Amino acid sequence: MSELTVAEATESIYASLRADNAYIDTHIAALKAALTREGIKQAVFDPTKLAQNNRSGRKLMQAYFRQRGVSVRFSDQ
Repeated sequence: MSELTVAEATESIYASLRADNAYIDTHIAALKAALTREGIKQAVFDPTKLAQNNRSGRKLMQAYFRQRGVSVRFSDQ
């Protein structure tokens, strides 16, 4: 896999979420690597692009990503 930018990795995650979480762990790993390369501490997601844009959906996403070593925040917060 080529090295993705944070923006490309984020878009891959949006696509994965739309595809019922297909390959989500692979995309999270790519995002984690991109964040490290670019020196960014948190991934920022647009909640309007999420399948479950409610509090419980966002908290579930944050917890899942945190277990894989990626801190998540949402652009409306």
